[in-house]
Amino acid sequence: MKKIFALLSVVSLAMVGCAEHDPILSGTRIDIFENSDVKIENKDVPQLSGQEKNISGDEKCDYRQDTANNIWRGDKKIFSGFATGNIVKSNQSPICMDGFLYTGLSTGEVIKISTLTKDVIWVADVFRDSNMTGGASVVDIVAHVGVIGDYVYAGGLGDAFCKLSKHSGKKYWCVNISVPVDFIMVDGFAFVVGADSNLYAINLKNGKVYWKTEIKTQIKPIYQNGVLTVGNQRINYKNGKVVK
Repeated sequence: MKKIFALLSVVSLAMVGCAEHDPILSGTRIDIFENSDVKIENKDVPQLSGQEKNISGDEKCDYRQDTANNIWRGDKKIFSGFATGNIVKSNQSPICMDGFLYTGLSTGEVIKISTLTKDVIWVADVFRDSNMTGGASVVDIVAHVGVIGDYVYAGGLGDAFCKLSKHSGKKYWCVNISVPVDFIMVDGFAFVVGADSNLYAINLKNGKVYWKTEIKTQIKPIYQNGVLTVGNQRINYKNGKVVK
């Protein structure tokens, strides 16, 4: 009996270790979010004064990634990812900023890599637990990752749109939205098209969803001169109502 207990203790410790470190990738593993509900606040977005923010950084990024989650600089591989059997077509590409590279993978992870040492700094899951335990098996991150200031924003097909710390990968909040196309940010809000054919207005500070509205086309939104456009639909950014 003592031997069995000792064996179980070792297994338990191993499982705890796997929660902190990815079994395949190096770097610290960041926990995903707990809440799976999307609560709609039914609040108006305040006056937006600016245009879309540049979420792809200001630096030229001469890195590319392939469908097997490998990252290359020219013909030199700097990162070997884990290839998945089911891959959703995307044009995902890395973002370079301050000597680091950020990108999303088809395995549902966002990674930060040092372009100097090629070390993986952190790995963050951007999918819900249920997607790996009997739920949907497609967790690809097909929308471009966004980096603004000290934060990384990412949405994947594994029912998650998240705000992460650029420095540690720590999760600030995640919203249970599957993200099939690029999102945009204007002032303190993200406008995210979901795989459920709804457009969501999300407060970047706290992750609260101010409104959602049904759309006809799953395509990246456009914001210009105070008007939101998704495909051929014009939408009032304050309340999400379609403009006739």
